[in-house]
Amino acid sequence: MHIHILGICGTFMGGLAVLAKEAGHKVTGCDANVYPPMSTQLESQGIELIQGFDPEQTKLNPDLYVIGNVVSRGNPLVEEILNRSLPYVSGPQWIGEHILRNKWVLAVSGTHGKTTTSAMLAWILEDAGYAPGFLIGGVPMNFGISARLSGKIDGKSADSDFFVIEADEYDTAFFDKRSKFVHYHAKTAIMNNLEYDHADIFPDLHAIETQFHHLVRTVPGIGRLVFNGDEASLQRVLARGCWSEKESFGQDANWQLQEQADGSFDVYFNGQQEGHVAWALTGKHNRSNALAAIAAARHVGVPMAQACASLATFESVKRRMEVRGVVNAITVYDDFAHHPTAIATTVGGLRQKVGDSTRILAVLEPRSNTMKLGAMKDALPGSLKDADLVFGYGSHAALGWSLGDALAPLGKIASAYEDIDTLVAAVAASARPGDQIVVMSNGGFGGVHQKLLEALGR
Repeated sequence: MHIHILGICGTFMGGLAVLAKEAGHKVTGCDANVYPPMSTQLESQGIELIQGFDPEQTKLNPDLYVIGNVVSRGNPLVEEILNRSLPYVSGPQWIGEHILRNKWVLAVSGTHGKTTTSAMLAWILEDAGYAPGFLIGGVPMNFGISARLSGKIDGKSADSDFFVIEADEYDTAFFDKRSKFVHYHAKTAIMNNLEYDHADIFPDLHAIETQFHHLVRTVPGIGRLVFNGDEASLQRVLARGCWSEKESFGQDANWQLQEQADGSFDVYFNGQQEGHVAWALTGKHNRSNALAAIAAARHVGVPMAQACASLATFESVKRRMEVRGVVNAITVYDDFAHHPTAIATTVGGLRQKVGDSTRILAVLEPRSNTMKLGAMKDALPGSLKDADLVFGYGSHAALGWSLGDALAPLGKIASAYEDIDTLVAAVAASARPGDQIVVMSNGGFGGVHQKLLEALGR
């Protein structure tokens, strides 16, 4: 089959392209901007890339157009596809029909933690010899790639029965804005948490809960739902109906943990200690992610103690508290956090790690669609309470609201900038040896990480 992918340079659709190529399909694709590193990765696989969305691309005559969530109505190629009744599907539908149909799918959903939890789960299965395939919205450092069809067993390619997938509630909300993650047909499903997000797609929390219940309805009776028992929103989802086994994790749940002073923790299942996790990751949220991954791995046969031991060698995910450099004893981290809850857990986890005597400088770019709509701006000050200094980047023209006004409740510790170089200069002037600078954005942030490292080295 020849598929032509619209929006191929996104993480999800780029991963889909790699999977399709591995499965023996001819793959071409286009995007508004074709540039490294994704373009390099895809072209090395023999995938032809086209800049832009010219309707002339229909002359490629693919068997099917696979449309990503970056694409909207008014896109000239989409309009041509619709006008001519050419065959198209979403990315998740194509993956469901052509990659996942005969797999035991382990799907990880939630507002936060999907990428890290998926990476943990894939690594646990890999370490146990399952050689899983996976599609993850980031690059797990243990693998160095975001997607693969399957791994190797004894050095030979294996046709694994297991596939780990990051299941986002908007996968893929292409131009018709319908949730597509129901196509994954998971037998093991994790629901980490559920908060209001994606304000450009969903009007309120209730609407997102409905999407999550669509996912619940697809899990078979032999399947298992691993859910955060501390989340009232998930309780409401399950109260609508559940036809699968359930296991909870949290404070008063099937799966619990006992934290140790060094950040390691003991794992308990139904009141019995089953293992110990010793690792370098920070934050309560990551310990919760780990519990979910251990529980999901147990559903496919990985012993609990073994799963705990595997996490000792888990190396996290790029752009999840990734150290970008240390200059003059000042550490610069890069993190994907872009929702107030994620910002709070990121900064709070770092605070727990470094203690109260070390300064944390938070550098923030609120650029997600939800933030641009102003739905979460009032929550920003509270999410940054563990930081000593806060530097925000974003213009009123780009956001539709004043970042400086939103950060004003933080007082003198917070400042806002509309120019990257001015921001970098301010951070560099404020930083001193021992400081921890955490840069948070779901985009490239204008290359601010390297600019900061260079400025700190002068």
